[in-house]
Amino acid sequence: MPQVRNPILPGFNPDPSILRVGDDYYIATSTFEWYPGVQIHHSKDLANWELITRPLTRKSQLDMRGDPDSCGIWAPCLTHDGDKFWLVYTDVKRKDGSFKDTHNYIVSAPAIEGPWSDPVYTNSSGFDPSLFHDHDTGKKWFVNMLWDHRRRPLLFAGIALQEWDPTSGTLVGPRKNIYQGTELALVEGPHLYKRNGWYYLLTAEGGTGYDHAVTFARSKDIWGPYETHPEKHVLTSKDHPHAALQRAGHGDIVDTPDGKTYLVHLTGRPTTQRRRCVLGRETAIQECFWKDDWLFVKDGPVPSLYINLPAPRDEDQYWQTKEYFFNTNDGLHKDFQWLRTPETERIFNLDNNKLNLIGRESIGSWFEQALVARRQEHFSYDAETVIDFSPTDEREFAGLTAYYCRYNFFYLIVSAHSDGQRELLIMASEASWPVGNLSLPLSNPDSVLVPNEGKIRLKVTVRGKELQFWYALEGKEELKTIGPVFDASIVSDECGGHQAHGSFTGAFVGVAASDLNGTARVASFDHFVYTPVKHSSDRYDV
Repeated sequence: MPQVRNPILPGFNPDPSILRVGDDYYIATSTFEWYPGVQIHHSKDLANWELITRPLTRKSQLDMRGDPDSCGIWAPCLTHDGDKFWLVYTDVKRKDGSFKDTHNYIVSAPAIEGPWSDPVYTNSSGFDPSLFHDHDTGKKWFVNMLWDHRRRPLLFAGIALQEWDPTSGTLVGPRKNIYQGTELALVEGPHLYKRNGWYYLLTAEGGTGYDHAVTFARSKDIWGPYETHPEKHVLTSKDHPHAALQRAGHGDIVDTPDGKTYLVHLTGRPTTQRRRCVLGRETAIQECFWKDDWLFVKDGPVPSLYINLPAPRDEDQYWQTKEYFFNTNDGLHKDFQWLRTPETERIFNLDNNKLNLIGRESIGSWFEQALVARRQEHFSYDAETVIDFSPTDEREFAGLTAYYCRYNFFYLIVSAHSDGQRELLIMASEASWPVGNLSLPLSNPDSVLVPNEGKIRLKVTVRGKELQFWYALEGKEELKTIGPVFDASIVSDECGGHQAHGSFTGAFVGVAASDLNGTARVASFDHFVYTPVKHSSDRYDV
């Protein structure tokens, strides 16, 4: 079989849940505060994946306005019971401090494309829920990690098991804490399986940083007791800091039609001496085997960069330039997402083959900001757009942004001085948690004055850790640099709201608009181009 280089889903695609139905494979991944909720990719060969749907698309399913950064949709679980698809997910409303407000829901659909049902609420006792269909008994079982704010004795208290009744849509019968994990602690991400008379419980441990791991346990009875794997962690990079794939954990397994078993898991590829994962947590895959009714990762527990898969990956597709035209009839391209709100008509529309952003709150707002962006999937890239925007003062601004969250972004804007003179400025929020202040003085001498009429071409180039903004006025071909060379690695998990275990997304690049006067001034964008670049500084891509 051909070798494929990990990850199979590059860029922000964490917490994978994998499923096979016939010859079709599906992976669901977390989307956190980005809307619509949950990404589902499809493949026929485990090597080449296509984004086919985001099932949580309407207000009755998901409204994340007010959800802090890296809250929202956590760790979906996608299953099929022989009749229809089931999707379990958490909508996190608070993650910081002693408490976590984590509400768990279930939706279902007759086909992967939908229509997906309105959600059925299950519980809020923890996060990372999973649904297991026991075909031998006909029962459905719901598992999630338990959160204990008292830490008596554990904050991550264990894995809770309870039967779920699809007819009433409720949890029924007793709830039991069936597994507390190992000394690595922070047990989460549970998935249940059944094989050869054994119930298997796969969990994640060690937090989602550099101590992350996949732990395996088994029992003859679904209620336990569960015996931990003789090696405890079937997958981890925690003791191998020079491994290409770091932060390996939070996984799920799938069997191929010919009986092979594969494990998908999240991973990070840190760059620079500061070990920053600009692309966030990505999805990788490992080949597995069974011995004495235990699962082992081939050449594990350290994850392999290259894996034998049934087909080669189409590298040309990975390196293809993506040029997006905002055709009114086609709708917004599936590569793009926005933040938190189901009421898109308040923040953008497509009209006259343009993307029109309706200026709302400031960039980084947790409620209603007009920001439309796509994932950064390469360590080096170019992105550009053309903006038509006529601000009246400094409280109206729009432009091009490399964005992670309110605490780390770079933003080239078209704005105006208080006298109405249009100008270009750069806003930067460089690892600014917890205050969120801009790190650059935006005084008048730092701006570039531009004519009050006419479109402006905006561009950002990223070459490894170096980020540079560019601009050109309408009718001018030559691009000019603006501002200094920034540290592109700032737009990463490690520079977000909590640098160790609290920033969970990844870098995006896109367009945004704000109107702090409250007049909803519109900024129009002609097109958007994302061009991957092979660069010598990118050890993973070259």
